[in-house]
Amino acid sequence: MKNIEEIRLIPVMLSVKGEQYFDGVDPDGTELMTEGTLQETEDGFRISYEESKLTGMEGTTTTFEIRGGQVLLTRAGKVNSQMVFEEGRQHTSLYETPFGELSVDIQTSFLRHTMTIRGGLLEIKYSIAVEHTVTGKNCFKIRVKEKH
Repeated sequence: MKNIEEIRLIPVMLSVKGEQYFDGVDPDGTELMTEGTLQETEDGFRISYEESKLTGMEGTTTTFEIRGGQVLLTRAGKVNSQMVFEEGRQHTSLYETPFGELSVDIQTSFLRHTMTIRGGLLEIKYSIAVEHTVTGKNCFKIRVKEKH
């Protein structure tokens, strides 16, 4: 077990690419380049960054916790949510917005990562259902590189 003092935050550059697919419509893609931190944890890695005006979630901290075959996405601040990604499984969570809470079902079809303490790639493909109605398929790739 590691001491909290031993666990260091490594400054990193993040490339966050997201795509949303809706029936019969070309994918809607976004790419965000931002600074964040990478941290090795007892059971994997934690990646954190601050959202910007570009994402519409300014004032929100986004954290990905990679734990073996499971990834936990937590947003805290203006938008609060927690989503669990696990290949081949569905997880339901609550998504808080300034307009109210929504029930969100996440069905993960693909989850891979090559994360090390020097960075790596995290890729997740999933479908999302809001209030039990499928709203589309999503994919995101997060590339993490140590800042020099």
